[in-house]
Amino acid sequence: MSIEKSTKAARGTVQCENTNINLLKANDFVADIIKKEMAKTKTLLVNITSSAGSGKTTLMQKTAEKLKDKFTMAVMVGDLETERDADRIRETGIFALQIVTGGICHLEAQMVHQVLDRFDLENIDLLFIENVGNLVCPASFDLGEDYRVTLMATTEGDDKPKKYPRMFLTSDMMLVSKADLLPYLPFSVEAVTKDAREVNHELEVIQISSLTEEGIDAWCNWLIEKVKQKQQA
Repeated sequence: MSIEKSTKAARGTVQCENTNINLLKANDFVADIIKKEMAKTKTLLVNITSSAGSGKTTLMQKTAEKLKDKFTMAVMVGDLETERDADRIRETGIFALQIVTGGICHLEAQMVHQVLDRFDLENIDLLFIENVGNLVCPASFDLGEDYRVTLMATTEGDDKPKKYPRMFLTSDMMLVSKADLLPYLPFSVEAVTKDAREVNHELEVIQISSLTEEGIDAWCNWLIEKVKQKQQA
């Protein structure tokens, strides 16, 4: 599914009849509608963000393998082009829908709301949004999620939380991904955690590897607890 936006809209405002419309306010309005729909169906909505290549899709595959027998799951995938990531997730046996943004570097609430009717929300316990790989633009757009989880790959360097503070400030969880590569990289989990928590002292942190499954049980247990909380609300 292709959703195209103007360059001006992507920057945050659009001129219409000499009136500047604040797209972030419009986005937040739609995000609130999404929150209410998720509350009605008691579906946990988790927004997964990161730089490109940090392992989001592999994590979705591993999470599906671990939890699909416990919960009904689905994934909404945002990418500039192709359906490759959604195809990979579908191979695990869960429903995945690709949103092709046509060059826009983030998902917006209206994009998410536009495709919600493709999901059987009454029968979905856990819905992931795999956002476009970018630590900048997605940080500004609330998608109506219950939680925002940001992957911080060991291959990126441990200086990103202070360079891209808004993403970590607006996240509930940081997953230090590709931990299996730590012996081979000049990356400090201690340093990245310290910087991230100086930006957001409430940030939870789990060190994971989708290949060796390090930390995957802790990640899945966190999700299980959040799903239970949502269903009991």
